[in-house]
Amino acid sequence: MEGLMVSDANLTVYIHPSMANKIRGAILSQLSSLLFKYDEMFEGVLLAYQVDGRSRSARILPGLVPHIGVKLRASLLLFSPKPNMFIEGKVVKLGRESVHATVLGFSSAAIMLEDIRAEFKYKTRDGVGTFTSRYNKHHLIKVGSIIRFIVKSLDEEMLHISGSLVPPNTGCINWLSKHEVDDASQKERGIKRNRANGVEENALEQDPSFFHSSKRSRSHKD
Repeated sequence: MEGLMVSDANLTVYIHPSMANKIRGAILSQLSSLLFKYDEMFEGVLLAYQVDGRSRSARILPGLVPHIGVKLRASLLLFSPKPNMFIEGKVVKLGRESVHATVLGFSSAAIMLEDIRAEFKYKTRDGVGTFTSRYNKHHLIKVGSIIRFIVKSLDEEMLHISGSLVPPNTGCINWLSKHEVDDASQKERGIKRNRANGVEENALEQDPSFFHSSKRSRSHKD
């Protein structure tokens, strides 16, 4: 899935002097407070972190409430969805006008009817709604489906994504994965056939007498 990235960062963590004898715990507490929130400095949502090392020296920063500045290196796992990126989510609600999903278990996403391509038609059966492909009844989107869609926009404060199912390579992941493999297999078989034909054509070019001798042989039999 696009939008996920690991970043190595040099950070400065500000710690209250009362935590001077518990520096490591204070650092982890500060970083943990940033989890699952959009941070402009990181340009994304912090999902996980690992502290790789920290300076042994700290600097006391003056002010009304003095703090200790500790420099450290950390590896950060960030979720930074941008427009036109392909991401995945689990459908939690579905109706005639929209599909709603959760992304990575914490971010919400909504895809409105105008952003669902005409291939999908809303149907209900036994009280269960689905968006089913007009071309293949096995390609359907329902509650519980894992879908791939593209990002239109992100509300950074609400962590709400506006998405689209217009591109042809969006939809239910299970169906897309299977048919992408099938398409790849067909292309591979086509390449092999072309290569085989190419070998035969090359053989004829190198030895045109092969074709003539075969023709004479058939005439002789006639």
